[in-house]
Amino acid sequence: MKYLSEYRDPHMVKEYIEELNQIVTRQWKIMEVCGGQTHSLVRNGLLEMMPSQIEMIHGPGCPVCVTPLGLIDKAIYLAEQDNVILCSFGDMLRVPGSEKSLLQAKAEGAEVRILYSPLEAVKLAKETPEKEIVFFAVGFETTAPANALSVIHADRLGLKNYSILTAHVLVPPAIEAVMQDEESHIQGFLAAGHVCTIMGMQEYYPLVDKYKIPIVVTGFEPVDLLQGILMLVRQLETGRTELENQYSRVVRENGNPKAIETILQAFEITDREWRGIGTIPESGYQLRENYASYDANRKFDIQQGEVSESEICIAGEILKGIKKPKACSAFGKECTPEHPLGAPMVSSEGACAAYYHFSAITSSESIASK
Repeated sequence: MKYLSEYRDPHMVKEYIEELNQIVTRQWKIMEVCGGQTHSLVRNGLLEMMPSQIEMIHGPGCPVCVTPLGLIDKAIYLAEQDNVILCSFGDMLRVPGSEKSLLQAKAEGAEVRILYSPLEAVKLAKETPEKEIVFFAVGFETTAPANALSVIHADRLGLKNYSILTAHVLVPPAIEAVMQDEESHIQGFLAAGHVCTIMGMQEYYPLVDKYKIPIVVTGFEPVDLLQGILMLVRQLETGRTELENQYSRVVRENGNPKAIETILQAFEITDREWRGIGTIPESGYQLRENYASYDANRKFDIQQGEVSESEICIAGEILKGIKKPKACSAFGKECTPEHPLGAPMVSSEGACAAYYHFSAITSSESIASK
């Protein structure tokens, strides 16, 4: 399949590994921001294949993982109301709240529906006027256009029974937060290609200039990732700090202007709480004032007390790249995908889930040996 099989070519993988071994002269710490990239690195055995001097640090680029505990509790509360149908992407259902998950709430009788698009939720609102339809709008910039469009579409239809529970987070402020953390020693970043497909590359130039750190926009297949890492190491070894685009077959300098226009029509930037990390300034989207009636947070005015994370879960340190999943004493014991303590163990992009499912892979099982 064009643009897929050639980026899983074991010969290309071996070539990039050989070049990395030839040029690397010292220890480098590189963070892949996106959880999808983490899964590809672990699933394909790339971590074991690369030179030992290159340490990959897993970043906070899993929107499910960083959705605040209190917001998950809000979603569960809404789902349990008689007049509400709570709609969500499937990856949010098993993420634990303070007492239960949406999946457990559904098993207990709450009306929770898995949808593939927020526009399906708008259609449901039109067909079910007697119910309040709430879409759990989680994601980075990649899902923001569809969620924004759902609100714009609902407004054009004059629907009064549709709203979104917004948990949108943004990648560039997260990179800046990592750089400002005293415990962070990251020397280069792989930026998420799908985010840049929407937003372009403009937001990353100021980060490169301010922190004097190289960033490479990278795809998700093994060849993509190794080429991106090689591009970073070339910069690091020669003392360069530039923004480069490995994922040029998809990412354009200015992104997708129509998608950006749709986002900005419905959303404005706000401070956002990140689970396990805290509040990062200007790191999220909230609905603009003229769409306030579609904001589930305002519409339902849910009052909540303080909620606390598991005392033995170190998800926050994992999301910030300070520790690896296997450094957690609960990993694979008290915390498993069937009984997760934190979101990184249950999310399809979570680092803990990647290590749990795939870290047994050895180089003999990896893509380069096939």
